[in-house]
Amino acid sequence: MDTVIVERLGRDHPLAVHLDDFFTDLKNANASPQTLRAYRGDPLQFTAHHDGQVSEITAAPIRAFLSDLGALSAATRKRKRAAVSSFCRWAVRHDRLDANPMDKIDTIRVPKTLPRPAAAADVAKVFNSICSRRPRKDLPLDRLRDRVLFETIYVCGSRAGEACGLDLEDFDLRQDDEHVRIHGKGGTARTVPLDDRGYVALLKLYLGRAGYQYGPAFRASINGGGGPLSYDAAHHRWDGYCRQAGVEIDIHQLRHAHATELINAGVPIEVVRRRLGHASTETTQLYTLLADDVADNEIRAARRRRDRR
Repeated sequence: MDTVIVERLGRDHPLAVHLDDFFTDLKNANASPQTLRAYRGDPLQFTAHHDGQVSEITAAPIRAFLSDLGALSAATRKRKRAAVSSFCRWAVRHDRLDANPMDKIDTIRVPKTLPRPAAAADVAKVFNSICSRRPRKDLPLDRLRDRVLFETIYVCGSRAGEACGLDLEDFDLRQDDEHVRIHGKGGTARTVPLDDRGYVALLKLYLGRAGYQYGPAFRASINGGGGPLSYDAAHHRWDGYCRQAGVEIDIHQLRHAHATELINAGVPIEVVRRRLGHASTETTQLYTLLADDVADNEIRAARRRRDRR
């Protein structure tokens, strides 16, 4: 049984074996690390409102669970609702629950907000606080790894979890055809060309110094014996570098910055959608609104200059 489930619930809890089976099936289906983390933790939170058999789950404890989340953002509440809903669907599919109580629970609408891209100058400050693109020979491997990892997120527009999960075989560094295969949500994959020569040189330097033959490209241990660096570890290290550089950038803003740069450069929205791995252009369309906002700021600045004459 999953150790987290055992520690939180105990082996004798009526839902323990069901949550363990649910989580095992998610892992066997190759769910992303982010999904595994959420879909284990959120149903565990729900057990505070239901300590009976899985067959006895009704809409009432689910409503109580969601009511307790009122102080959280709509996006977080929607994610937690989705996790419990997934567990209930799984229970119905496996004949452990007769009907899905989520059918009686309204969906949670999340207001659309514009993404917040990081300024290129601020990104450069953080990257340079890790190391330069021409690092010293005695630079610790973990710092070189971090620079390459975070720059991969930036130049590819990838999600942080996607970059952490890259294997050596995902990179093809043949000259003039350098690209990387990124594995995204829902088992999807996309190929992203690596057209930044400075980044490619730094990537080759890192891989050469690491000496890995196969497996994860960005490993948790300096000696290369560990598994891939986790999303949480990457996020923690990124925050530390931001503090060193004196800037505030969330790691996901690197992806936003890449997308905004493409839109502002006139790259067609369908190309940007494929680059980011969005399922729908509706999500990518938000970056065009952001580009309009940038244009509006430029117009206001021009008017201020005119008024000063």
